[in-house]
Amino acid sequence: MQIQRTIKYDADRVRGFAEEIMSLAGCDRLKSCIQCGTCSGTCPLSIYMDYTPRQVMALVRADFKHEVLRSHTIWLCASCYACTVDCPREIRITDIMYALKQRAIQEGIYPRRFPIPVLAREFSAMARRMGRITETLLVLRLFLKSDWRALLRSWRMGLGLLRTGRFSLKPERIQRREELAAMLSPVNGQSVSPPANREDA
Repeated sequence: MQIQRTIKYDADRVRGFAEEIMSLAGCDRLKSCIQCGTCSGTCPLSIYMDYTPRQVMALVRADFKHEVLRSHTIWLCASCYACTVDCPREIRITDIMYALKQRAIQEGIYPRRFPIPVLAREFSAMARRMGRITETLLVLRLFLKSDWRALLRSWRMGLGLLRTGRFSLKPERIQRREELAAMLSPVNGQSVSPPANREDA
């Protein structure tokens, strides 16, 4: 991955961003980070990231909101929790990555056609609408909204899954979906559906 570094200025900071993130459940210990680099050393995907996990923690604490939310790092996090387990300050780094992903999707700041945020949005929307996930439809929507050519490359595998009954074209639904909608209504303000004017990256 090509990494282009730019000088960070005080004027680029969004005051209060760190406090907002640290106010979320599981993110409060970020202020105790000693920048030891253990998270970056244990992360199996850090070599593909534009910012290492250690750098992301530093950028968040310094209020560099836009740099963090526009980075690919938060989307490459595989949620393996290796960084969280090994952190000497017991910082829940994976939870912070989740919080940053959610904020980026809410604000429409994510790479266009990047599969991970598309999957998060489609998964959430299907769960809210149907109460269950139909993997075939989810995968189709993911490919169509991220990389339709990948769908063509995967047709043999998809056909095999359909033949063996692993995939179903019939949408799955729960009964009394309105009750699920009522339970989810308190968090509708945190919906992962992004606004229409999302950025290209």
